[in-house]
Amino acid sequence: MIIDCISDLHGHYPELKGGDLLIVAGDLTAHDNDAGYLKFYAWLHKQEYKKYVIIAGNHDHMIEWGQTIIDRLDRTHYLQDSGTEFDGLKIWGSPWTLSFEGMNPQCTAFTVETEEELSEKWALIPNDIDILVTHCPPRCYLDLITLPSGEDQLCGSASLNYASTQRIKPKYHIFGHIHEHGGRFFRTEDTLFINASYVNEYYEPINTPIRIQDYHDDH
Repeated sequence: MIIDCISDLHGHYPELKGGDLLIVAGDLTAHDNDAGYLKFYAWLHKQEYKKYVIIAGNHDHMIEWGQTIIDRLDRTHYLQDSGTEFDGLKIWGSPWTLSFEGMNPQCTAFTVETEEELSEKWALIPNDIDILVTHCPPRCYLDLITLPSGEDQLCGSASLNYASTQRIKPKYHIFGHIHEHGGRFFRTEDTLFINASYVNEYYEPINTPIRIQDYHDDH
C-alpha cells in the first residue's frame, strides 16, 4: 500500500504521485476563506488516490466554525477526534494543538492552553490505532523551534508523547505544525514519527511529502 503524507500546505499545492491513501495533517489554505478552501478542494481531487484522510490545524478556523464542506467531499474522510479504516488499517485524527510563546494570536483554531485539556483529547484515541494523525507533534519528536530570544523550545505535547509512545504505539504517527522539521521522520522500535509539513519556517514550500510503502504482513 502506498501512503503519502503532507501537512501545512498554506496554499501551496504540489502535484503528487498518486497511490492508495493521502493523509493531510492540517493547515490547508493560504487564506482561511471560501476561495482558499475551493482551491484546496480543486487540488485535492486532482490527486489520484483511493481515499483521502484530512484533519484541521490551527490555521483552519472555518473548519472549526463548521463553515466548510470538507466532511462531505467524495472519497474524503475528515477526522476530528474520530477514526476510519482503510484496507485493514485503523486511522485516528485529531486537530488539537497547545498554545506556545510566539504563536500567532490570529491562528488559534483548535488550540488549547493546557496539557490537561489536551490529555482529555488524547484520551479519546483507542489503543488499537495503526495510523495516528495529529496536527500537533508529540513532545521531543521533531518539534524544536528557536524563539526570537534565541532560546530553544520544544513545542510538542507532553501528554501526546505519553499517549503515543506508551499507550497507543501506532505504526505511524503523522503530524505537522512545526515547520522547522518538515519533511523529516524519526523511527523508534514501535513507531515511525513523521513531520509532514510542506512549508518551512518562512512558509516556503521546500519540503518533500513523505511516502510510506506499507506491507500488510507487518501489522
